[in-house]
Amino acid sequence: MLLGIAVIVTPHALISSYGRYSFDRLEKTPSVYCAILLGTAKYLRGGNRNLYYKYRIEAAIKLYTSGKCRKIIVSGDNGTKYYNEPKAMKEDLIRAGVRKEDIICDYAGFRTLDSIVRFKKIFGRQRGVVISQKFHNERAIYIGRAYGIELYGYNALDVGVRTGLKVRLREILSRVKCVLDVELLHTGPRFLGKEIKV
Repeated sequence: MLLGIAVIVTPHALISSYGRYSFDRLEKTPSVYCAILLGTAKYLRGGNRNLYYKYRIEAAIKLYTSGKCRKIIVSGDNGTKYYNEPKAMKEDLIRAGVRKEDIICDYAGFRTLDSIVRFKKIFGRQRGVVISQKFHNERAIYIGRAYGIELYGYNALDVGVRTGLKVRLREILSRVKCVLDVELLHTGPRFLGKEIKV
């Protein structure tokens, strides 16, 4: 039982410590050339708007319009022709006034590790700001810094505990798997490919 608790608590504490590199306020967020916006579904299964998505888009717009970044890589799942997170994010950012030339789609961001490692290996970025909710940013920053990226986070608004309970419970297991992937298995992205200049 104690071993089971340690397996959960240790990765959680380790990844939470990377929260010191993420910020709620724009003025505290470092300026970078390129940010990375992590994808999620725009709509929930019942058809309601996904607040995680909504708040991430809003945060990306704030970061860009404030001049804190010049380019945004939108990274997410494009597993089928009917599901395309990067396309949806790009369209919403353009509607909000982000220049389409400043948005780069990463269609192979099937999970956080893929998105962050590809940020460096495909798009050649050694420094950046990741945009998502704080708990997600912590995990992304942990991965990024383990792979030698000077990564910071700009925290989107979070979703209430009641609405986001399933996501929070899933995050517990995601953190355990993340530490195993980074520290023991040295897992790489599902796809790499040719480098893309940003």
